[in-house]
Amino acid sequence: MKNHIIIALASVMTITSCSEGVMDYLNKDTSNPAVGVVPAKFSITDAIMNSAFSTVSGSYAWYASTFTEQEFGTGNNQFKNAELRLKTEVAAATTYNNEWNSTYSNIANLRNIIEKTSEGGLNDGQVDILGMAQTLFALNFGVLTDLHGDIPCSEAGWGSKFLNPNIDKQEDIYNSAILGMLDTAINNLTAAGSANNAGKQDILFAGSTTKWLAFAYALKARYLLHTQYRNPSVLSSVIAAANSAINAGFDGVELSVFNGVDCDNPWAAFWWSRYYTGSSATVIELMNARNDERVSVYNFNRFKEDVYGTPGNAEQAGETQTLNCPAWLENGASTIHLFSKSELYFILAEAKARLSQDATADLQTAVIAAFDDVEAANDGITDFVNNGAEYAAALPVTVEEIMIQKYLSQCRDEQIEAYNDIRRCKALGEEFVKLQNPLNTQGGQNYWPERFPYGNSSVISKIGRAHV
Repeated sequence: MKNHIIIALASVMTITSCSEGVMDYLNKDTSNPAVGVVPAKFSITDAIMNSAFSTVSGSYAWYASTFTEQEFGTGNNQFKNAELRLKTEVAAATTYNNEWNSTYSNIANLRNIIEKTSEGGLNDGQVDILGMAQTLFALNFGVLTDLHGDIPCSEAGWGSKFLNPNIDKQEDIYNSAILGMLDTAINNLTAAGSANNAGKQDILFAGSTTKWLAFAYALKARYLLHTQYRNPSVLSSVIAAANSAINAGFDGVELSVFNGVDCDNPWAAFWWSRYYTGSSATVIELMNARNDERVSVYNFNRFKEDVYGTPGNAEQAGETQTLNCPAWLENGASTIHLFSKSELYFILAEAKARLSQDATADLQTAVIAAFDDVEAANDGITDFVNNGAEYAAALPVTVEEIMIQKYLSQCRDEQIEAYNDIRRCKALGEEFVKLQNPLNTQGGQNYWPERFPYGNSSVISKIGRAHV
């Protein structure tokens, strides 16, 4: 009898333990494993894509293009309101909420990658991926603080550890999360040598530490230049960082996963879906004054009408599908710049010119690279004379012309940096690109936004969900 009882109890225990095991399995989301068990190389793909698609593109760049007058805001909706400098649009917390949230989400992902590839982490020793993540980390915080000023940083992106992160001063963010992080990234990428732990998951450079090192140095040159107003002696360091990027083989950083069929460049997708941007008279007049061949590509006659936007024109801003537009917006396969070749050489040219050094070769290289980029973005249809070499050779090598040429070159998809340059020059008491929108000043008050408002999700939430 006792044997029967023991057997029965054993059977019950077997059934119970088996059932608990099944239930434990059923409660696991095997399609979406926990962040902590995902190898860093798979997370770096998402970090690159989000940096390109959401942080340097999206609403940040689209609105900046209207404020810089590199494009004309139209469509009788958001960008009409931005064109008319309505505070309900340019100062609203909802305007940049998507990009604010996605960039902080990307920072959280980058923090996870950095932890995994640091000492004691899941992928301890993969210093090449660590350097990649640190480079992107600096880029993402660079965009955020340049646009928004003082923001959550040191306590942002740590999950539930800091539910209400403190706001850091921009100077501290530059010192630690940007320039300090880039120096650490440079050290790690140098130490990594020929290691290639990311492989094809690195959709920028297929794991090349040399190219990532060049990218990190280029970013260092950019962000050092941003500090010029506070640190007038920084220009020699800017030149040194730019030269280090060139010596490492810098040739531009572009994401090219878009094929125009299954996945469009975000600028093209945005334009095709809404027609919210058009060509601007400010750019066209600068190009025409210089006999710049790019004007035919920038002022593309899309709707069979020779009409482009005059900044601040309310009637044009309320129209849809009537204005000319840059031709590259029709190419869904065009790349996204995380950092163009032309920008680095414009940085080098500006720094040298300000120090009374010969910047001729750097300016010409920058302009030719910009012409090449427009040809490529226009699907190779345009054929400029000598790829812009004759045009570049005829340019005066002055700080003013360098800044104007940089502004024209960044019309393609680098409007955030153009916006930063305009504000930087203004702080220095300079106005090389003269903005024409009469609504920038209304009733004696400035309506041109010098800062973007924080995202709505953080403004209305005490726990700051966007930062976790």
